[in-house]
Amino acid sequence: MSHRDYYDILGVSRGASPDEIKRSYRKLAKQYHPDRNPGNPQAEARFKEVQAAYSVLNDPQKRAEYDQFGRAGVGNWQQSQGGQRVYTWGGGSKINSDDLEDLFSAFGGGSGSPASVFEQIFGGQGRRHAPGRPARPARGGDVEHPVRLTFDQALRGTRLDIRLTDQTNGSRPQTLTVSIPRGVDDGQRIRLRGKGRPGTNGGPAGDLFLVCSVAPHPFLRRSGRDLFLDLPISLTEAALGSTVDVPTWDGRASLKIPPGTPGGSKLRLRGRGVPADGNVAAGDLYAVIRIVPPKTLTEGQRELLQRLADELNTNPREDLSWALE
Repeated sequence: MSHRDYYDILGVSRGASPDEIKRSYRKLAKQYHPDRNPGNPQAEARFKEVQAAYSVLNDPQKRAEYDQFGRAGVGNWQQSQGGQRVYTWGGGSKINSDDLEDLFSAFGGGSGSPASVFEQIFGGQGRRHAPGRPARPARGGDVEHPVRLTFDQALRGTRLDIRLTDQTNGSRPQTLTVSIPRGVDDGQRIRLRGKGRPGTNGGPAGDLFLVCSVAPHPFLRRSGRDLFLDLPISLTEAALGSTVDVPTWDGRASLKIPPGTPGGSKLRLRGRGVPADGNVAAGDLYAVIRIVPPKTLTEGQRELLQRLADELNTNPREDLSWALE
């Protein structure tokens, strides 16, 4: 598990503005996204590292806690199956609240001691406070809830009813109607403030994070704000040019194929990718050309193609270095 500084991971200074953090995150998330790096475990690990850093630095409260205490200060109180209060932080580390207090108490309880550090970091939550001393308000823990979306729902946006059962502290399960903004990506987290676990002693509630899981599309692929489509064309369409209809996520569109288009070319339909959302511009749709030769030929067709090959007399490999060896 990486323990690099979150600011180093995003490549920004500790005084970076929220906009600078967001711009750097978007650039890195696009660079290391699994769709752009299929089968690359290093890129996948880097992508997760960037996501984790942004989830903290994009949250003003968590960023302040991280700036003061590091990763150990960015955690959540949870209730174990046995009813114990457990604090989790960093890469899945956890400790029982009583064990943590006993550990700190072993160093003494004076001012500036680890016991006082415990209160500074965790706000007294789950701690046995001294008799007659009022318990301090403590913020409730955050909750993550998975949300499954179709490709179309993710691009168009939608409203969903979700049932929350992980509220602890005796809270009853509840159903929320939530709005999913258009253009959300697979793995993206949507924050709903104050919808997490309730606080204690008058403290504020935590936040609810919806973790989006987007189903794949049957023929469209997504990378950032752009969409990609494999487009089969014939030999004659590639050589002579043509205009063909192509499917997009919101209907069909006409695409002009220039004469002499080689296989593997990417022809762009501007603005037909992931739709615009607020200040974020719409992406583009790229048709990736796949030239499909005829599977069978009549004798006459074979003679025509052979005559064309003789007349053209071209070698597409003649300028390649390996072809000259």
